[in-house]
Amino acid sequence: MKLAFYAPMKTPDDPMPSGDRTMARGILSALEYAGVEVELVSRLRSRDGAGDAAEQTRIMETVKTEASRLIKTGRAAGWQGWLTYHNYYKAPDLLGPGVARTLGIPYVQIESTRARKRLAGPWAAFARCAEDATDSAQAIFHFTRRDAEALLRDAPPQQHILHLHPFLDRDELPRPSALSGPMLAVGMMRQGDKLASYDLIAAALQQLQPGWRLDIAGDGPARPQVERFMAPFGDAVRFLGALDGTALQAAYSDAALLIWPGVNEAFGMVYLEAQAVGLPVVAQDRPGVRDVLAPGTYPSPEAGAPGLAARLRHLLSDTKARHDAGTEAARHIARHHLRPVAARTLLDGLHRAGVAP
Repeated sequence: MKLAFYAPMKTPDDPMPSGDRTMARGILSALEYAGVEVELVSRLRSRDGAGDAAEQTRIMETVKTEASRLIKTGRAAGWQGWLTYHNYYKAPDLLGPGVARTLGIPYVQIESTRARKRLAGPWAAFARCAEDATDSAQAIFHFTRRDAEALLRDAPPQQHILHLHPFLDRDELPRPSALSGPMLAVGMMRQGDKLASYDLIAAALQQLQPGWRLDIAGDGPARPQVERFMAPFGDAVRFLGALDGTALQAAYSDAALLIWPGVNEAFGMVYLEAQAVGLPVVAQDRPGVRDVLAPGTYPSPEAGAPGLAARLRHLLSDTKARHDAGTEAARHIARHHLRPVAARTLLDGLHRAGVAP
């Protein structure tokens, strides 16, 4: 099976780390694990984060030349299907539908989101392109129940809507944590939702008795604000900075639990990585986040910092509860969120979409 792969928001080889890049790399790895010959066919980035109509027009004008190149390439290569990762109103797939239609091959999407309210406003043109691309797909894999709701509601006849669990690019669980180290928080430091999660963490820590420790892995332009949030706790909080994969894995393995509220997270790779080493997670029960967390107790967003603090106190003071939650977290990842499971799901969905070897 020969498959064309495209990620309009961020290519898998982009130098800037992100959950989006990690997931794109994982998809390529899972397809190769399933025996699919997959090719990254374009690095054209369609994202307009500002809602600039002129920028959207400029990007759409560049598509014609790239599409012509891809049609010639696809004919020569014998692509049997096209797979696009992360089509949405700020970064629509402007290439896949037209190229696939011209080549007469199935068109499939992963993590496409519908936002019809954006059909008016500064992203109107791009939102229409994203909707048209979604309508064109023979099959769409979704990661979360929240995305599935709109996809199922607006799906054209015969379109397959399929659940693909977010997954780690590994076949087995890593070495488990002894759950005796510091708490750990992992997140980029930027304005908006990430900073809101750090603010909640600081507010929850204010309600704990002394004796705890917290390591923070991450960096970014909002680091000064995060440092101000954590300043009252002195040496109890240690900043590890941005960590590469090996160092981050060591931080997970040395931790007692993960604390990350998850304000407006799509789902959060950090939860998969932490649970894989058997870390219990303290997070808020939010859409997206709940799709990757093991069954357990998670405070609602309305419970705020006090809800997070209560969960922290319980897990820090009760060794058995901490170990039981960690064991269930690792089992959950093994059952649903490793590469072999994803590979089977992807292969089955591609066949249902009409992609034949």
